[in-house]
Amino acid sequence: MAFESSAEFREVIDKVFTIMSTDPEMGPKLREARTPQRFEFPDLDLAVNITYADSVVNGQNLRWEWTDDVPWECEVEMTMDSDIANRYFQGKENIAMAIARRRIKTSGNVKKALALVPITKPVFEQYRSMLEAEYPHLVE
Repeated sequence: MAFESSAEFREVIDKVFTIMSTDPEMGPKLREARTPQRFEFPDLDLAVNITYADSVVNGQNLRWEWTDDVPWECEVEMTMDSDIANRYFQGKENIAMAIARRRIKTSGNVKKALALVPITKPVFEQYRSMLEAEYPHLVE
């Protein structure tokens, strides 16, 4: 299933990052991991940079910007199409296999990024629930 627009993709990804950032289990662990990342989605001509929050404000453990003009250096860069990101957040795309098959291209400290995967697994169910309720055309 495809996103209807780049605006819809940003809206959905903002929501999933908010879920991870504010979740009482995932958020603090992601913040403590201190792994700034850049995700590029060439099919939509979008890129987002995400990092840890210096301090927790309004329950947010992470911060992200849809621009490359950010005051932090990314340790990991991942490039994938939006459908791969959607599949990943639904638990249907294995990151290691997607990297091996070049569906996700990486650079930087990939080992550190892969260490985050177990932390983010709880988001899969929350993401699918959000899609079923708000974006049923994206459910795989």
